[in-house]
Amino acid sequence: LLGLPQSLSLLLLGVIVLDLGGQALHVSNQALLLRAPAEQHGRLVALYMLFYAVGSGAGAAAGPWMQARHGWPAVCLLGAGIAALALLWWAAWRVVASNASAGGRTGRVDCR
Repeated sequence: LLGLPQSLSLLLLGVIVLDLGGQALHVSNQALLLRAPAEQHGRLVALYMLFYAVGSGAGAAAGPWMQARHGWPAVCLLGAGIAALALLWWAAWRVVASNASAGGRTGRVDCR
């Protein structure tokens, strides 16, 4: 996406990749939520969608703000930074789950 000033086709490719990745993430997250007991599905999906909407709204506000103040490279850096933070969060969660399962627990999170 950073190549926007040089190529509209790079922007198009970036948008397609982001959309496909977002859809894959959305489906896999909901599949994980639906592993919980059936009586919890409604609450978990509602909370997931709430945070999904809040995150989307925050991104929709932060992008134009960053563009107006610092330009397109800063918008791309913001998106990459958010993705890096999400990756770090996931990695930390995996370490905690791994440590919990090594300690005799199953590593599964009880969603009550």
